[in-house]
Amino acid sequence: MLTGLNVAVIGGDARQLEVIRKLTELDAKLFLIGFDQLDHGFTGATKAKIDEVQFEEIDAIILPIPGTTQEGIIDTVFSNEEVKLTEELLSKTPAHCVIYSGITNSYLDNIVQSTNRTLVQLFERDDVAIYNSIPTVEGTIMMVIQHTDITIHGSKIAVLGLGRVGMSVARTFAALGAKVKVGARDTAHLARITEMGLTPFSLENLQKEVDDIDVCINTIPHLVITARVISNMPAHTLIVDLASKPGGTDFRYAEKRGIKALLAPGLPGIVAPKTAGQIVANVLTQLLNDLLIEGKGSS
Repeated sequence: MLTGLNVAVIGGDARQLEVIRKLTELDAKLFLIGFDQLDHGFTGATKAKIDEVQFEEIDAIILPIPGTTQEGIIDTVFSNEEVKLTEELLSKTPAHCVIYSGITNSYLDNIVQSTNRTLVQLFERDDVAIYNSIPTVEGTIMMVIQHTDITIHGSKIAVLGLGRVGMSVARTFAALGAKVKVGARDTAHLARITEMGLTPFSLENLQKEVDDIDVCINTIPHLVITARVISNMPAHTLIVDLASKPGGTDFRYAEKRGIKALLAPGLPGIVAPKTAGQIVANVLTQLLNDLLIEGKGSS
């Protein structure tokens, strides 16, 4: 139980509804900011504007998976009102207050550091990332089916990166009968790709390796699918970029070349928000319980 814990949930999409549901069931006291258009009511949760919340009493702040923009703006699907997280606001919170976000950026890092608060990146946790790769893979399959005129079975697919998402993507498409090759830099990853029964290649040879593929799926969060790489792809190639914004693809050149390139971060929240929300809610429950026992009590 989370009785006695005051939590501010600021913005987010349908995934946050599962978080709210779980935390209210465990008797946490929630303040919902950026949810004024939400029809659903939750016992123990109060809708409020950001300037109406007494942040001096807040033990934890839960941000959406993307965190904030570089200007501090928080995405609010259930509100038209702009919500901004500021250094001044964080400085009002108790010293033990923890901020939870899926990912971070320099703005969020800076205001957390300047106020000496703790930031937990949920998507840096292996358990969250691995569980989350399941709806990501299902969403990727959906996009490939929708945007190609061939079957996955027998198609030639290049997956870039063998992280937690890349491994799940490569394994699943291979299980569906695709001819999958995986690009990586780490020699240990190249060995693992071979062990998985897939075809490994070094990312240094990416331009050469894409000359006969049908689909390129990127999971690497920096520019790897450059104009030079795109220029060597067949005209029918589909690029699905799963990396966080702005992705790892030169989308301008892809459009100029006539190659369909789709930026698809946050797929779990689109194709399976309930499941994706439950994954986050379960981990947050554990973390907030630890905060209640240890962090709050020691402040």
